[in-house]
Amino acid sequence: METFLDIALIITSIALIASVVLQSKGGGLGGLVGADTGGVFSARRGLEKTLFNATIVLSVIFFILAIISVAITG
Repeated sequence: METFLDIALIITSIALIASVVLQSKGGGLGGLVGADTGGVFSARRGLEKTLFNATIVLSVIFFILAIISVAITG
């Protein structure tokens, strides 16, 4: 059971990292390190909205898996 949780945590964390990195658009590498890209907030549509919702779902799944993992091993 612990091995399954560890593998699930690894897969979820990689997917979460990828979804966060894919959301930084328009600023190139400057947006990744915190540089001011001068962007204006806009409404999320289409793929951007789907990616945003997937990031939220992945973060909730990661949090739940982490709590379960600590409860089982601790």
